[in-house]
Amino acid sequence: MATTTDTTRFEPSPLAPRLTAEDQARDRDLGFGAVVSRQSRQRLLNRDGSFNVVRAGLGLLETLAPYHQLLTITWPRFLALVVSLYFVFNLLFALAFVAAGPDALLGPGSEMLGGRFSRAFYFSVQTFATIGYGQIGPNGFAPNFIVTIEALVGLMYQALATGLLFARFSRPTASIVFSDSAVIAPYNGGRALEFRVANRRQSQIIQLEAQVIFSWMDEDGRGGRVRRYRLLPLERNRVTFFPLSWTIVHPIDATSPLFDATADSLEATEAEVLVMMSGIDETFEQTVHARCSYVADEITWNARFRSIYPDRIAGSLRGDIGRLHDVEPANSERL
Repeated sequence: MATTTDTTRFEPSPLAPRLTAEDQARDRDLGFGAVVSRQSRQRLLNRDGSFNVVRAGLGLLETLAPYHQLLTITWPRFLALVVSLYFVFNLLFALAFVAAGPDALLGPGSEMLGGRFSRAFYFSVQTFATIGYGQIGPNGFAPNFIVTIEALVGLMYQALATGLLFARFSRPTASIVFSDSAVIAPYNGGRALEFRVANRRQSQIIQLEAQVIFSWMDEDGRGGRVRRYRLLPLERNRVTFFPLSWTIVHPIDATSPLFDATADSLEATEAEVLVMMSGIDETFEQTVHARCSYVADEITWNARFRSIYPDRIAGSLRGDIGRLHDVEPANSERL
């Protein structure tokens, strides 16, 4: 177990003044561990919310979690897996019927289904789905035994596939889209770090809360480097309703770790802005989460976001979410 050493103490960053006691209490490891904080040169959190972490050293059975994987893989992969297994099962049972002999399947409609393998495959499909048109049937002990096994496998497969399909539809998840870049924009006579989020779905998220943490590599006082973390105070860290978009703002003042930062200093210190969001899905009344991060080259300086609202608002409030990622120079006129 990793122990707290000098590498995890809270030293002042070249980007910020010396931390106060309160800041030191907030400057903490987020769970990546001291070794990762010291040695990793990759971003901690990908844009899609996944972590750059590879777990090894466990056996296959210890890491195997098929139910969780089938719930979390993408819809195209899930459907492709369901269809592929469907054909694989039927192909295997068709080969079993063929191996049972030329007279394993008989009936008045057997000649309509082509050759032996074609006849066996389509009969397997009918058995697997418990259809049973009556045009063809098993003949003998071996074919009937195969039918018995296939009927059981078919019932179990359909039950599992239906259950997983329902679970995927009913599982509450957030579909929050983050702006492609964050900006350093003028703000109340100074500057602020800003990025925008929007709800991709029609369902509402209420009591949406944001937490933004600034991470950077710093000298550890012993000739090495260690990653530091600072919680960034926001202009507003929670909104009650989230019907359109929300611009999240961190005012850059003298206490901010970004106060003396430049694009070059963020690049040199491998800075990363970590974003964690949580809210209540109004449809399911359950808490949902979303994550994202911005590294140095994903922060646009001296810029601001374009408005997503039309020049004139008539009738229902309407915003163009397609403009969520649009930025413009800070000294340009508003469109």
